[in-house]
Amino acid sequence: MKNVKNVNYWQIDNKVKNILEMKGVEVLPGELAWEKYRWVREYFVKKPKQGYFIWIKEQIDFPLLTCINILSKDIQQELNNLIVVEKNLDIRLKGTCNSLKRNLCGKHNACGKIILKENSSLKYEHIHSWNQKDVIDINYEFLLGKNSKLDYTYKIFSTPEELKIKTKVFCSENSAANLKVLGDSRNSKIKIEDRLILNGEKSSGILKLRLVGRKNSKISTDSQILAEAESKGHLDCQGLLIDKNSELSLTPELICKNKQAQVTHEASIGKISGEELYYLMSRGLNEQEAIDLIVNGFLEIK
Repeated sequence: MKNVKNVNYWQIDNKVKNILEMKGVEVLPGELAWEKYRWVREYFVKKPKQGYFIWIKEQIDFPLLTCINILSKDIQQELNNLIVVEKNLDIRLKGTCNSLKRNLCGKHNACGKIILKENSSLKYEHIHSWNQKDVIDINYEFLLGKNSKLDYTYKIFSTPEELKIKTKVFCSENSAANLKVLGDSRNSKIKIEDRLILNGEKSSGILKLRLVGRKNSKISTDSQILAEAESKGHLDCQGLLIDKNSELSLTPELICKNKQAQVTHEASIGKISGEELYYLMSRGLNEQEAIDLIVNGFLEIK
């Protein structure tokens, strides 16, 4: 890991390697936060044994960084993370999780809560890169306060043997959420469950999925927008199936419990156009290079 001194929380296997605090930001292992602050206990089901606590109290004009690595064979991580962004702050955060070697057969289980208080804003880029024998299970909840804004992007660059993702976002009054899930799958079984709950007046949310099924992949998604108040939501699911031995299933669901709410969705599963592939190959790319270029474009969304 390069530039470790710039990482606010760095863990390898089950050991914390580095913590970097700064003015206006408190970073602790979750276990110590539980002991130090009684109020954090309402966000944890039980006392955490691993994971981080990041409390952002003042404006920071550069991204905060977290890094979780697996380096040893047969390691099982059980992370319980909590991030709290105080009122009126505009924060950027980047988190990376990955295996540093092949054939480690690691297990990475992570759950957490991200709390945005009134008038706060968070741009969070969450990047995963695993090896084929790893098993990954992540479960996150976002609690958006009044007038807060969330821009969350989850990217999986290298898929494990099995990946489960659960995400819930609760939007209170006049809050807005923009979620993106991007995955390029090879030799992997992926199950995604997303929930966007619009329970505040004038809240809004967009949920976008872009998923690619390459060699021997099985991908299934269950995405839902629930509008309980006067609100707006849009669900955009798109898949690209490349390998004949892969399977891709997208299940969008809209639930409206308020007659003033407006929720919409679009979903599609497509294939690479032969004409597009031929055009790129005629410009000097081989077939694999042309496919990679098309996939990269498919996964680039705003």
